[in-house]
Amino acid sequence: MNIKTAQFHALLIDRIRQLSTPLEPRPTPIPARLPRLKGIRAVLFDVYGTLFISGSGDISIAGELSNQDALTEALESVGMRGNLQEAGQTGIREFFAVIDAAHAKRRQEGIATPEVDVREEWTTVVRQLQQTGLLRGTITQDAIARLGVEYECRVNPVWPMPDVAETLNALKARPFRLGIVSNAQFHTPLLFPALLGASLPELGVRQDLCVWSYQLLEAKPSVNLFQGVIARLQQHDDISPAEIIYVGNDMLNDIWPATQLGLKTAFFAGDQRSLRLRKDDPRCASLEPDVIITRLSQLPDLLDTV
Repeated sequence: MNIKTAQFHALLIDRIRQLSTPLEPRPTPIPARLPRLKGIRAVLFDVYGTLFISGSGDISIAGELSNQDALTEALESVGMRGNLQEAGQTGIREFFAVIDAAHAKRRQEGIATPEVDVREEWTTVVRQLQQTGLLRGTITQDAIARLGVEYECRVNPVWPMPDVAETLNALKARPFRLGIVSNAQFHTPLLFPALLGASLPELGVRQDLCVWSYQLLEAKPSVNLFQGVIARLQQHDDISPAEIIYVGNDMLNDIWPATQLGLKTAFFAGDQRSLRLRKDDPRCASLEPDVIITRLSQLPDLLDTV
């Protein structure tokens, strides 16, 4: 990472921190089920609703959280000028229309659960707003990235789950190989230094074991997000799928694909906002996770390496 990139990341981290306020998880009616699991050597996590409380229950582009005021404020924060109120109203509609079009194109290409890199969609929206005369200002890649952060933090506030840093540090010390497989956007990795004060490597999470959906333009529950990490653990660490546990809050997006690939699974039922049982989906009708946890701190004591 060059100096300019590092400085810009520091700016985004600072903005995430400034725009974030503490959240508390909301209890769920799901009881913990805590059998010990032997032979676990790697732990993979989801992010939204698992490692971080999500005010909306998921990353915001997963649903149309049409917050016009949030976009108006975000446009102003990055130095855009013009009719910002109308730009916010029109821009929200355009934003989700552009995402829908991108998803439709990817589905035609054979991707059942498409994802976007939201910076591309915001670039398209801002250009359209400029062409209609609603916005004035210079479009740069940095401005678009900051716009994405400013908007996301307003419509989907996040905060670390209780005990997240302590849990990761306890697993790192064992030592387990740690990774992340998550529906996410470009700024998601920055949540860790912004709100936990430590980067992913400092928390013991290996960068080569992290998969973010925006990079693949494909989202969970596709098993494709998991396959690269599984292959790396097999090739470089001699770890088989049965020695990996995946931790997530969504029975369809998390537990189902991990089970399909032979991973052990831990269903996180610690926050009502993001509890996704998916009982109406046939893929989840008879699906059972290996363990159910209601606090992240329950996880380390369940796992034996031998």
